[in-house]
Parts: sequence; structure tokens; C-alpha cells
Amino acid sequence: MSSLPKYQEIYRRFRLAIDQGQLGPGDRVPSVRSLALELKVARGTVEAAYQLLVSEGFFEARGQAGTVISRALPQVAMKPQPAALPQASATPALQMGQPALDAFPRKLWARLVTRQVRRTDADSLGMGDVRGAQALRVAIASYLALYRGVECTPQQVFVCSGYAGCLTLVCDALQMAGQRCWYEDPGYLHARQLLIHQGVELVPVPVDRDGLDVEQGMQRDRQARLAVVTPAHQSPLGVALSRARRQALLAWAQEQGSWVVEDDYDSEFRYQGQPLAALKSQDVQDRVIHVGSFSKMLFPGLRLGYLVVPAQLVEAFEHSAHALQQRSAQLLQLAAADFLEQGHFTRHLKKMRLLYAQRRGFLVEALRVHCAAFLRVDEQAGGINLLARLVVAVPDHVVAEAANREGLALQALSQWMLEPGREQGLLMGFTNVVTAQQANAVALKLSGILQACLNPTPGRS
Repeated sequence: MSSLPKYQEIYRRFRLAIDQGQLGPGDRVPSVRSLALELKVARGTVEAAYQLLVSEGFFEARGQAGTVISRALPQVAMKPQPAALPQASATPALQMGQPALDAFPRKLWARLVTRQVRRTDADSLGMGDVRGAQALRVAIASYLALYRGVECTPQQVFVCSGYAGCLTLVCDALQMAGQRCWYEDPGYLHARQLLIHQGVELVPVPVDRDGLDVEQGMQRDRQARLAVVTPAHQSPLGVALSRARRQALLAWAQEQGSWVVEDDYDSEFRYQGQPLAALKSQDVQDRVIHVGSFSKMLFPGLRLGYLVVPAQLVEAFEHSAHALQQRSAQLLQLAAADFLEQGHFTRHLKKMRLLYAQRRGFLVEALRVHCAAFLRVDEQAGGINLLARLVVAVPDHVVAEAANREGLALQALSQWMLEPGREQGLLMGFTNVVTAQQANAVALKLSGILQACLNPTPGRS
């Protein structure tokens, strides 16, 4: 964590963004109110940072027109013109990993995409840069600098076809086939499947209330080449990696010359307390590969993920990107760049945080009323999924199979584990539980399924 006062940390982030050309003369910056809400700090803290930047000639206050980067500053690097964003569809109420597709600003996205279509020229019809559209990489670097404290240049950003594309690129660039990798246990099921498919040998490392047990990891395989972690909101348990564990993980990576993949998959959705710093923002030795995705922030059909690669690995990742040729559509990349650059992304996240807190409340209350005899919902500060622990003697996979036959898209926690037997529970999404009435109907149905699993009908399989 930074030891600087909060206003100086905000000041420092803007200075870095200006010095690196991520913000240029005339660019508009967020209002004091919106940035304070986003960072969950007092308005006075942001005002102090802005006043310091104005006094030093980096910002111009333009009254009702807002605050912009001073036009008197030299242009550090030409910023390419950015682009637009995505759409939605129906999904089962409890399906995991799905954003609230009904709340996505489809008309705005359509307008941004249409604008990009009208800009189409011969050059834009080509394959494009294997690292991703420059405009999107610039927008991502700027967003990460201001909101996640991640300092990087656009040259360190690689745009991939979703999280799977990011992890595939990591495995190829680091030549992970046959190498050993720490894997959170329980951990993200699809990451496990992809790593195994890439020939990676997984070392299961237990997760407790403080996140990945780094000491256990070192006991099991100190010399592992890679660790894949979800530090802000562990998938699927929802815990955060503690400060002590973060420091231990970074120290291990530095000592062993190993790498850490930080999957920052839904860190923006936190409903209690201060937003957690990205692990990459604390990575003094540059051992962390930061991974993000727009699939859970916007919509899964967009298939846009991104990596922030340590400077010493950029050349290896460029080589692998050329070999894999896993580009995403230029049109969607440019649309996503516009969405970020024009402030739509941060406004959308603010709206979704409020909406998700409400929908989460609907489902938690309904489960408390109708399923308390069977389930205990884990308290989690953020995320877009719930974990409900079984308090009755029935295997979680039996309940999940029965629930899925009835149209409830639940998953068994035990299926997310490499080492069986330690954890039992039900994983479910809540983002598409639109009303309290719908939540009650779902919980009542689940209560009946749980009762039937406890007292199966004789002769029925």
C-alpha cells in the first residue's frame, strides 16, 4: 500500500498519466464528485489534489465546462482517436459470471458502434496490430492508472479475445507447457481447465479467509514458475488476499524469479469498505502480469480481455501474439476505446454497483427467509456471485444436478476444487435477479429441491 496521503496519491496518478502521454492538453478529467465516489474518498481529498495540480499548471479549471489538462503543456505523445461499445440478452436468473444484460446501455453502444462504422476506411479493414488497437490500449492504460493505481504504458498492454485469450498468451509467452503453477484451491474452474489444456502442471494451494496460503504454496513447490491468483475477490470464495499474504507472494516471486498472474476479474464491484488496491500497483519488482476483462463489466459477447505485461516480457509477448494471431474485432476494440475515453465506462460501473447491491440484497434475503434450514450465505464484500454453504448432510453436486434439472443454473463448490472433500456449497449469480418477487420464487424452488434431496422419493434415482 502507498504511504502517501490520499490526495498526494491522486495527484501522483494524474502526474504519471500526463507524463506518460495517457492524458494530453485539453483532455477532460473526471469531476471532483464523480472521482470521489469512484475512489470512495472524501470530496475534499480530491479537491486538494485538483487544487495542487491547478496551482502547478497541470490542470485548468473551466467552470461549468469542467476541468481539463492545461493546454499550455507540451503534447507528450499523440493519442489516437478512440472508439465504441456492446449489447445484451436473456439469461437464467442464477447463472454465474453474467452481468445484468437488461441494464446494459444498448442504445449508447449501438450509437458508438455506428459512429465507428461510418469512420471505416481501407486501413481499418485490415487485421490490425496483434497487440490490440492503439486507441484501446491507451484508454486501458489511462483507466488503470487513475482507478486501479496500475502504472503502465500502452506498449505494455495487450488486448486479447477474453480472459481465455489472455491466459493462452501467458502460457505461450512464458513457455508454461510442462512447468508447474500455483493454482488457488478452490479456484476458477475455467482457468483450471485451460491451464491443464496448455500442458501446465498445477500445484493446488489452499485458500482460507486471508486468500491464497502462500506458506503452503512454498511448502508444496517453492520453485513453481507461475502463480495464478484472484487477489481482490477470490474466485469462488469471495475473500480478499490479505496485506501480509500479498507481500509474501510478491517476495516469493522476486526470490524465485517466478511470475504472478493477477486476475482482476470483478474488483470494480465492491459493496462494502474501500476499493482494494490492485496487486500490480504494489509490484515494485515488476513480477505481476495484470489481467482484466470487459466480459463481466459490460457483456460476455464482447470477448475483450487485456494484459499488462512487465516491461522485460513485452518482447516475448509480442512474439507469441504474432504466432497466436488471436485478434479481437477492430470495430469492437475501437468502440470499447470510445466507451472508456468518453467516461461511459466509469458511469456504467457506478450504476451497476448500485443495481447489483440491490439485486444481491433481494437474493440474500430470499435465501434467508426460505432456505435458512439448508443454507448459510457467506458474507462477501463484493463480486457478482454468491456462495451458500450447505448446513445439511447432502453432497453439493447432488443438489446442483437436481437444481439444474429444474432450470436453476447452480454450480457445486466441490467441482471447483482439485483436492476433494474440503469444501461443500452452492455457487450462484444474482445479477439477473431483477425483483424481490423473482428472488422469492427462486428461493422457494431451491428450498423444495433441497428438501427433496434430503428426503428422496423411494425408488427414484
